[in-house]
Amino acid sequence: MTTKTLVLGILEKNPGAYVSGEHIASELSVSRTAVWKAIRTLQSEGYIISAVSNKGYLLENSDVLSAEGIRSRLLPKYADTVVIVKTSTDSTNTDAKVMAAAGAKHGTVILAEEQTAGRGRYGKSFYSPKGTGIYLSIIARLGISFSDAVMITTAAGVAVCRSIESVSDSEPRIKWVNDIFLNGKKICGIGTEAVSNIESGTLESVIVGVGVNFKTSEFPKDLESIAGPLFPKDFPLTRNAFATVLINHLLDMFAALPEKSFIEEYRSRSLILGKEIMFLEKNVWHSAKAVEIDGKGGLVVEVDGKIRTLTSGEVSVRI
Repeated sequence: MTTKTLVLGILEKNPGAYVSGEHIASELSVSRTAVWKAIRTLQSEGYIISAVSNKGYLLENSDVLSAEGIRSRLLPKYADTVVIVKTSTDSTNTDAKVMAAAGAKHGTVILAEEQTAGRGRYGKSFYSPKGTGIYLSIIARLGISFSDAVMITTAAGVAVCRSIESVSDSEPRIKWVNDIFLNGKKICGIGTEAVSNIESGTLESVIVGVGVNFKTSEFPKDLESIAGPLFPKDFPLTRNAFATVLINHLLDMFAALPEKSFIEEYRSRSLILGKEIMFLEKNVWHSAKAVEIDGKGGLVVEVDGKIRTLTSGEVSVRI
């Protein structure tokens, strides 16, 4: 790690307290000058760090994503999780796929301050402005069959909802299969991409991408009536803190995947069950009634008096 990253880690582990330059230099076995240069670099990157003579350095409540700020808050059982934060990237999912192909381990997380080519389902763009959202991708190596892939998205949806409810009084709902809504607006999208092993019939790895409109207040015209922020700008929670909560819940859900215990919770959070919906299939929209979520996360619908199950696709419902 660079001196800058190590200095940030020390400041992150001492919230609300001044840490002397001498102490930092001693702990890292570097010069005071090296510490000072690291502080200046961090300040230039957007971190608000106060420097007071005879007291040291204080990291203010800065809302800049950092690997150390996230890693230091993870549950002890996930302390060895690899966390990578980028200032900007085309897509964290693309980055994760490259890393997975290179052998990155289960649970590796890639986050970015912004995505210049963020994607949703079916190649749709995902609005990913700098500094207001949480855009992360996590590599899951679960050894499940391709037919069970939809469960991963289902589990991730429950993880997102649990994360939100653990830090607020909000009650998010899920629009099958991958959108999280709050107060009638989409606040989060989830996308999964699988890499399969043809010989074994299992998924070698799954990339789970989560994009959260954390405190995004301005949206393009075509999204103003659809998307909204998870929290108001003055909500007392940093992106580092919420990203950590989210990662903890995602890893917990992956561990619980074989038990399928989250399916009932997914059903209870559904935004569409019992409602008339439209679903897209082969570029044609069809009318149906959403009847049930089956044991693998598939959507059971009634179409012209006949029952069928959707395992993927896009649905629309009046909210």
